[in-house]
Amino acid sequence: MGLNLEEQKAVDRFRQNVAEPSMTKLVILDFWAEWCGPCKALTPVLEKVAAEYADKGVILAKVNVDEDQFIASQFQVRSIPTVYALFQGQPVADLTNARTESQLKGLLDQLLAKLPVQAGDEPAPDLAPLLAMGEEVLASGDGERAAGIFAQIIDMAPESADANAGLLRALILAGHLDEAEALLAQLDPQLAADPQIERARAALELAKDRPDDSELAALRAAAAERPADMDAQLAFAGAAFAAGEREEAAETLLAMIRADREWSEGAAKAKLLQMFEAIGLEDPWVAATRRKLSTILFG
Repeated sequence: MGLNLEEQKAVDRFRQNVAEPSMTKLVILDFWAEWCGPCKALTPVLEKVAAEYADKGVILAKVNVDEDQFIASQFQVRSIPTVYALFQGQPVADLTNARTESQLKGLLDQLLAKLPVQAGDEPAPDLAPLLAMGEEVLASGDGERAAGIFAQIIDMAPESADANAGLLRALILAGHLDEAEALLAQLDPQLAADPQIERARAALELAKDRPDDSELAALRAAAAERPADMDAQLAFAGAAFAAGEREEAAETLLAMIRADREWSEGAAKAKLLQMFEAIGLEDPWVAATRRKLSTILFG
């Protein structure tokens, strides 16, 4: 209908993620942007309330106004955050001024009392949007908030490997290693054997080596002063990765493999492969680093 390709894609996303679910659910539609400070303050409130009201038929959908300008223009969004409640494809309330949990819950209670929103014994909720939200927050570096999101998903689907692995990785990022270990210990054996959980377990083992800043600086200095000392190089690589310096860690290990791939029964390669497992083989950085490793090993 006169739309360009990007606008049509935006409409399709909106139809799938917002319009269609709103036929039976009450959708909290949040217009936001990365640069918006008030949006970041409001987001945890929306996420928490949406999770608590999920069994009443409430879901949260987010529209990035920078990425979906066409959708924002259709709703005549003039400032952000802008938050609407949608039901059966139509805005039924402006929730923008509800900035606290109590205010938002009060408005939702009023709407749910008037609208025929489906709730109760229904098919299992679609976890994909919530999982994607958790992964997005995790990628931004906010382990605490990501842990909260994944914990809420686990409340809805305790056996979800995606959610449990996400919570483990979030706890590791936030530095709560004891909590991560406790979570691993209580998982059902079948769930604990899932590849995603194994990946999180590998990340936890590496994170245990995380040094403080002064220790990392000392290990870096020792590795620089003694480039032929393989033990010093390996110690620094492990500490650097645990501290989040994965590029520096990988380059150190690749240099070790290049110099002597058989040292200590291939310890450098084993450590690098452990890092790959912790991050995930589908990660672009892992793919690029694996190519470097293959070049060294096979020319």
